Amino acid sequence: MLDKLGGGLRKALHKLASSVFVDKKVVEDVIKQIKRTLLEADVNLELVNELCEKVRKKASEKVPGIEKKEQIIKLIHDELVNILGAKSFKLEIDRKKKPYKIMLIGLYGTGKTTTTVKLAFYYSKRNYKVCVLGLDTHRQAAPEQLEQLAKKANVACFVDKEEKNALSVWKKFSDKLKKYDIVFIDTAGRDTLSKGLINELKTLNKVINPEKTFLVISADIGKAASRLAKGFSQACKIDGIIVTKLDGTAKAGGALSSCKEAKANVVFITTGEKLYDIESFDATSFVSRLLGLGDLKALVEKARLAFEEKERKKLEKRLKAETFTLDDLYEQIKAMQKIGPLSKIAEMIPGFSFLTSRASKLFDVQEEKLKRWKYAIDSMTKEERENPEMINASRLARISKGSAVSAGEIRELLKQYKIMKQFISETNLEQGIDQRTLQKLAKKFGKKLFLH
Repeated sequence: MLDKLGGGLRKALHKLASSVFVDKKVVEDVIKQIKRTLLEADVNLELVNELCEKVRKKASEKVPGIEKKEQIIKLIHDELVNILGAKSFKLEIDRKKKPYKIMLIGLYGTGKTTTTVKLAFYYSKRNYKVCVLGLDTHRQAAPEQLEQLAKKANVACFVDKEEKNALSVWKKFSDKLKKYDIVFIDTAGRDTLSKGLINELKTLNKVINPEKTFLVISADIGKAASRLAKGFSQACKIDGIIVTKLDGTAKAGGALSSCKEAKANVVFITTGEKLYDIESFDATSFVSRLLGLGDLKALVEKARLAFEEKERKKLEKRLKAETFTLDDLYEQIKAMQKIGPLSKIAEMIPGFSFLTSRASKLFDVQEEKLKRWKYAIDSMTKEERENPEMINASRLARISKGSAVSAGEIRELLKQYKIMKQFISETNLEQGIDQRTLQKLAKKFGKKLFLH
């Protein structure tokens, strides 16, 4: 979905950027391309027309000190952000008041149960004591599914597989929930927004009185998202929308822009089945990614979920001491594979986005290469992994034979290791890396790190 929507928008901006003169015709061509792309993505026609009219009107205004191209690109960026909800979501929790209750609502098939656990996993990685509560007493497999997923995420789970009344389940566990910072509540769905579902949600909302209620909408719902968001908002106040299944081929524009009807912002998006395939939604960052300008915030979030807290602190300590070894490189390879394909990682890095359109095949080759590098490192001794400089011709031949990886590929691995070690030595890890510094490093090391 992101490839198609982002590709269409980037095509429009490329036309603008490659024009020698930005006249009325160029502006209209760009607007036409954006309109077509957004409508194909199921974004509401009224919103699209509103955006196009604003761009058309403001593009004719002169802004001193800013190039016309830059002015229009910023206009398009800002108006897209406005459609998706300019206000970013941040959970403010009073730890003295326990538990902070977050209730998830939605129809069947939206990924509500999976999302409940993903949210719990997300906040458990941010040092909150969390648990999940199953109030879906309609779908027979729901309690079992929630329990299994919670076990995988290593978070506490409260379900009653026999009870058929959601309020009774809530009353049964309400005292036990008080020792947790946040409780994520999975509620029942229906095939449609029926009267029975609305009445049940009204009752639960009144008794539980959650601090936040999130509506879960699947990316493949299309134009029906607006009507659905409006219907749910009549049952109870919607504090945020979670859009799921953004990794598929769904158009998703309807789901993403449904916040206008619910009078709530998109707060999270999910992009896969794995626990760490969730990210907090920031419209500015998201639009930047769509337009090929990178999304560093999302990359940092994904990296945080991929690395275990203990392993991350251990690696940070070693990096600061500049004692980077092949074991550390091995752990980074594993973490990168959790985050996603290299092409998707590159999309999020400012300054790297240009690589995704020109070198997708090379990224696929590098992806396979990473797997083989892991085999090679597995065949090394502990001493060799900690001190790769000692690997001579005879050791290289032994490692190659043991791992079924060619000597040339192992030399390439060692070359990559040296480049990364140099990268670390030139990076001030104590001060951290801001976006400008990252762009400079990307320019210097980018092709070496990914495509040497």
